[in-house]
Amino acid sequence: MADKDFEEPNAEEHGEDEVLGDEGSETQVSDPDPQEELTVDDILGAEQNTDAAAEDTVLADLESALLNDLKRLQAEYANYRRRTEDQREVEIERAKGSVAKGLLPVLDDLDRAEKHGDLEEGTAFFPIAEKLRAVAERMGLTTYGVAGEAFDPQQHEAIFQAPTPGATEATILEVVEIGYRLGSVELRPAKVVVAVPAE
Repeated sequence: MADKDFEEPNAEEHGEDEVLGDEGSETQVSDPDPQEELTVDDILGAEQNTDAAAEDTVLADLESALLNDLKRLQAEYANYRRRTEDQREVEIERAKGSVAKGLLPVLDDLDRAEKHGDLEEGTAFFPIAEKLRAVAERMGLTTYGVAGEAFDPQQHEAIFQAPTPGATEATILEVVEIGYRLGSVELRPAKVVVAVPAE
């Protein structure tokens, strides 16, 4: 850094006359009366000039716009969270359905084996069948379609209609293949033989 000379320049060099006071010092020009100190209430109560009022209006508009943007972003985020949560639930149900559909042929084989007497208690496959059915039940897999029920074309698939004397309405005579549901979703309709009124 360069050294700076902070000494007062000699007045004679500039052709100026010093005005000396009684004690030989320079007289200072006194400021007008010092201003009164303002309080917060004085400042807040003071009228604004038009530029300040316009600036306040612009700031209020900007604040309002930013607040609206924030509210919109919050709503979008809430919707996004809800959609992703719903999608997550759908994906979980889809995965369970995929696993359950893979189990259906095995469960059908177990039912056939049980009808033929191959799954009696004490046999080697009995505990395996019980465990497999327990897993299916924990997943929420339920069966439907029982002989004697009223036939519902929305839930049952009729593979044969047997005219039966004394039948007043279409009822399930025999269940060929059990129907399965996972929660409220139908995985497979029950395949049934339907007893219909004889003509």
